Amino acid sequence: MSKINIFHLIEGAKQAEGLTVIIDVFRAFSLECYLYDMGVKEIRPVGTIEESFALGSSIPGSILIGERGGEKCEGFDYGNSPSAVFKENVTGKTIIHTTSAGTQGIVNAVNASEIITGSLVNARAVANYIMAKKPESVSLVCMGNGGVRPAPEDELCGAYIKSILEGRELADMDRRVLELKDKGGEHFFDKTRQHIFPEDDFWMCIKYDRFPFVLKVKRDEMGFITVKEDIDF
Repeated sequence: MSKINIFHLIEGAKQAEGLTVIIDVFRAFSLECYLYDMGVKEIRPVGTIEESFALGSSIPGSILIGERGGEKCEGFDYGNSPSAVFKENVTGKTIIHTTSAGTQGIVNAVNASEIITGSLVNARAVANYIMAKKPESVSLVCMGNGGVRPAPEDELCGAYIKSILEGRELADMDRRVLELKDKGGEHFFDKTRQHIFPEDDFWMCIKYDRFPFVLKVKRDEMGFITVKEDIDF
């Protein structure tokens, strides 16, 4: 089996080598999976708000999605909430996406030979993709809160993917994901913050192994772009 390393936060993304999985469960890369399931044309992850506006102005009809500190970026169409986006508004559209953690991992993984994104909703697909590729080394980067503080949900996702790769799959995943309600996901149940973090987001993000595809990060003349690739379970 490949050499598997788990890294953490933005600094960990900078250290990542080989096939690199940038993990953000609450909510960036869960949201991106749901967006592709809704039939978006493409998603373009970017690092800054300024880059988002610039790129958006060059792609007619594109939709800006992003957050800082969890809150929707001013002037954007949507925040980072999967439950707030409706299929009829995004199908066939180009999405420009910037977040405090997930997309920062992408732009900082400068030593990676290949980048894919990861979340609980497609964790098994990620593991199966890695096993099929048989890379020499794998870096699992748990992006945490704002890319600067560890987050239990990302750590769980990294451990789950690693366990599948090593043939010793974590037991009791139903229990483990539900425990995130009181350990990492508390803000989704705080009624004073649910205008930013809807409770529905929590339930959508913990549906592990829901999607049989991975999102591969590529580059073209306009910057980063993710490509959906279906995976056999």
